[in-house]
Amino acid sequence: MVGVAIATFLIPTVCFPNAAWAALNDDKYDGNIFALYAGNGAIVPPRVNLAQSLKQKKPTLLFFYVDDSSDCKEYSFVISQLQAPYGRAANFVPVMADAVPLKDDFTPNEPGYYFKGSVPQTLVFDGSGNVRFDRTGAVSYEEIDDVFREVFDLLPREESQELRRRPVNELNVELVPD
Repeated sequence: MVGVAIATFLIPTVCFPNAAWAALNDDKYDGNIFALYAGNGAIVPPRVNLAQSLKQKKPTLLFFYVDDSSDCKEYSFVISQLQAPYGRAANFVPVMADAVPLKDDFTPNEPGYYFKGSVPQTLVFDGSGNVRFDRTGAVSYEEIDDVFREVFDLLPREESQELRRRPVNELNVELVPD
């Protein structure tokens, strides 16, 4: 009986040593980072692409990522957190950086027009299609929230109800009133 239990554990471990060992701090492909690390598989695939979003004249969060980047894995929960308050009022357009075509010229309604070649990269467009924010690297929730507050003409954070971070698990936090 004990031998069967040990064999049941050892055979999968020895035969499939890397199976299902997702890790936040490595550059290995584990699957959809938004489902695995941000707890939000609804971000990918996007409901609309960049051209459709700009045509709708809706504020847009465009972000470039890859699933095998530790920086993108860690940053995925920030994007997920932003979708909670802004996901109905703004379009979220994730773009897998590896899927950006290799060509010389792009039009302003194509993601490749804005891609700088590094991930994560985040852009915020207002309803008129103007780029209001463009940053490469991990950005804090608050930095992007400030831009969205300007785009939507909301009160600045210091004049609105203070939210504090509450850990949900070892990877994610949520913002709740004090």
